[in-house]
Amino acid sequence: MKYHLITLGCQMNLSDSERVSAVLERMGYERTDNEEEATLLGMLACSVRQKPIDKVYNKIAQWNRWKNNRNLITFVSGCILPADKEKFLKLFDLIFPMSELSQLPDMIRNYGVVNAASLKTPKPVMPKNEHIVDLWHIKPKYESTYEAFVPIQNGCDKFCTFCAVPYTRGREVSRPSTDILDEIRHLVNQGYKSITLLGQNVNSYGLDKHGEEVSFADLLRQVGEYGRVSGEEFWVYFTSPHPQDMGRDVIEVIAEYDCLAKQIHLPMQSGDEKVLIKMNRRHSMDKYQKIVTDIRELIPQATLFTDIIVGFTGEDEAAFQNTVAAMDEFKFNMAYIAMYSPRPGAASYRWDDEVAQDVKKDRFHRLSEVMKTHTRNYNEQLVGKTVRLLINGADRKTGFSTGLTEGKLNVRLDRKAPELMGTIVDVLITSAADFSLSGELVTQKEEVES
Repeated sequence: MKYHLITLGCQMNLSDSERVSAVLERMGYERTDNEEEATLLGMLACSVRQKPIDKVYNKIAQWNRWKNNRNLITFVSGCILPADKEKFLKLFDLIFPMSELSQLPDMIRNYGVVNAASLKTPKPVMPKNEHIVDLWHIKPKYESTYEAFVPIQNGCDKFCTFCAVPYTRGREVSRPSTDILDEIRHLVNQGYKSITLLGQNVNSYGLDKHGEEVSFADLLRQVGEYGRVSGEEFWVYFTSPHPQDMGRDVIEVIAEYDCLAKQIHLPMQSGDEKVLIKMNRRHSMDKYQKIVTDIRELIPQATLFTDIIVGFTGEDEAAFQNTVAAMDEFKFNMAYIAMYSPRPGAASYRWDDEVAQDVKKDRFHRLSEVMKTHTRNYNEQLVGKTVRLLINGADRKTGFSTGLTEGKLNVRLDRKAPELMGTIVDVLITSAADFSLSGELVTQKEEVES
């Protein structure tokens, strides 16, 4: 029995997919990258953006055509808006929220298609989930042997007007800190080098427990203390925080512990006060500036990433120029820039999409050029310096090994070194480009001579 799983959207869906794989493989399914040889076809969808949803509709249309020639079962889960769910009910054989993942084996066995799974004698898989917290009790099948995602929180209470996440993921729920720390210890003991704490709003961690759980800063401190006594080198990241809940205490903790990666992703979305209000971001640019000032003061070596939307309803040229000014002020190492598109279910969907598409594209390209200037300037300052690098891939054209610095900057080596995959090594930076660096491995002999 073989299954094929397509995961769309954010890192949270990627993390969830590892638990889906674990459940299916415990049933006896084997994963395949060739969807044509699978009898079970699944998708983790993302209703937050239109492009991933378009991919879902295109793919399920193809799968349903295949049913004319062979027995198949299709399923979908993930971040799904009610409007999309209604349509999916008519297209997919099975649809379920991630909180009901442990019921998937029974759904498959009881479905009206004769298949190997339905003929097997059921065996206990795991207790039924009645809440999203129970999803986290399922041990994931990690896709990598050195990089892992660890969910710490699910849902969002912020209700930004452009975002559909509260309507797909629900309200904020924090995972028990004891479970989080146990998973991190397990990963480090297994040799993992990069661990990312996941949540829609990680720095509101614990607030839903009303004093019965630690704060996000305290959670990071416990991770840091473990890292300090473990004697292992590994980097812990988190995404995504919200500026409203980002306090100096979090930054102080990151500065204190080596294992807490010196890279912060802090979504700004817009540099204009009026647009931020219309987005319901619940923070001012003064608040955002204060956070960045604290980062520069306490962790001067940290890289800073952000998210920005151009062309949001009500954004005129003056508002856009305020975002350009913010980009010049904060000099982000990376900005994930998106052109605004209304999403059904989000509050802004009811508003007129006032900014023309060609204007959005123009602002996207102009802002990208501003970002490119700052990333290039920062990267050039690294030339001649030695950095620690986690080897995690290979260049498609040359086959030379590639990796990420602690600050998540891309570096390509001058050689193929597949034996170093998943290890952290010293690299001398030799050249810089807009969004990447090149470097040479520093050997032990070179270190002694220097």
